[in-house]
Amino acid sequence: MPLTLQKAWDFFSKPANLKDITPANMGFIIRSRYHGEQMYPGQIIEYTVKPLLGIPFYWMTEITHVADGKYFIDEQRFGPYSLWHHQHHFKQIPGGVEMTDIVHYKIPFWFLGDIANALLVRNELKKIFDFRRQKVEELLGKWG
Repeated sequence: MPLTLQKAWDFFSKPANLKDITPANMGFIIRSRYHGEQMYPGQIIEYTVKPLLGIPFYWMTEITHVADGKYFIDEQRFGPYSLWHHQHHFKQIPGGVEMTDIVHYKIPFWFLGDIANALLVRNELKKIFDFRRQKVEELLGKWG
């Protein structure tokens, strides 16, 4: 992103901005009342999302780690996945900031979940992150 590390961090560390980079068809709504504008370790954020067929799901995540200006991690505490561990890394580079998302997840229901992941979920997650990349470029500027 062609901006300073501080500006990138300020945007991504505000839970309210998550809605702006989530596809509208996901029906994303933050349900919890979080304390303060910036995230912090131990913060619980509750959402409603409609990831498949317009069916609403309750999702609770916890911000488990925060290193200001470097990274933060959110983990699902309740929701559609057996495991959701999402790392957001930020690095100042010449001319801007490199942001890297690392997501580890597991679908429930043993081999049926593996089949659902191969047929549907993996592609839907890719679409969501592709959308986020596009929205971040619109909101914060396009690299190069």
